[in-house]
Amino acid sequence: MIAGEMRWKLFAILCVSCLLVCLLVYNTNNSLAQWGKYQHWKEAKPTGSNSDGPVTPSNSTADNKSSEAYNLEKCPSNPPELVGPLKIVFEEEQTLEEIAKLNPYVEFGGHHKPSDCVPWQRIAVIIPFRNRDHHLRHWLYYLHPILRRQQGDYGIYIIEQAGDNTFNRAKLLNVGFAEALKENNYDCFIFSDVDIIPENDKNLYRCGQNPRHLACAMDKFGYRLPYTGYFGGVVAFTKDQYLKINGFSNSYWGWGTEDDDTYKRVTLNGMTVERPNRNVGRTKMIRHERDKGNEVNERKI
Repeated sequence: MIAGEMRWKLFAILCVSCLLVCLLVYNTNNSLAQWGKYQHWKEAKPTGSNSDGPVTPSNSTADNKSSEAYNLEKCPSNPPELVGPLKIVFEEEQTLEEIAKLNPYVEFGGHHKPSDCVPWQRIAVIIPFRNRDHHLRHWLYYLHPILRRQQGDYGIYIIEQAGDNTFNRAKLLNVGFAEALKENNYDCFIFSDVDIIPENDKNLYRCGQNPRHLACAMDKFGYRLPYTGYFGGVVAFTKDQYLKINGFSNSYWGWGTEDDDTYKRVTLNGMTVERPNRNVGRTKMIRHERDKGNEVNERKI
């Protein structure tokens, strides 16, 4: 009798053990399948703002429920919302709060990229700055909408020189280049004075095969170049172009001359300067008195 009971207990234990083994095998296979799906999603999803390249559409068709963000096409080379000539006036000045409300798409830190297409370039706009708050408000008021319509993935960097010592524009631009790269692997760098506004949004704030001069037809010069080698106001360099000329010279203190030095660095390194035509490259400068600490530079190149 006792032996019979033992056999039944052993049989029951064996059945329970077999059931547990089956459940373990099932759960293991199911977990592996879920892990495989996770790995596929992880490899297919777009990278964040610190990625090494723009987000490109995934080639995988395994997951038909992928987000639309994975299937974005390249933004058109000619952005469709551009309007051409703009009326630029400086009679009214918006507050920073008003500018923020007018541009709700701009993220904290002055960043924006289109949500419906993959931008051609990641663009850092770098502005040397000191005691020009009202100029900055005008610049932001006009440039945020222009940059949005141009469909760039852009960030704006205001590089401020502290104190009242002589201003060094070029050194601030170099600082801006280094600081911007800490935040994102930008393709293109636009170096712009804070008092210059484009009068045509078809003057694309992008980089080209050679360094670009985007303020080639300024109102203060009668919308023409003051001289052939003029390379001031707003210029654009790719990362490689900037490194090829070893950035801007830190040796020029005060107003002027550093842009002429930059032009020579470009030409001596076998590059040419690209410029839009005069109608597209028109820019308007906010009139102002020269600041104390930014006197004309007496140093010659």
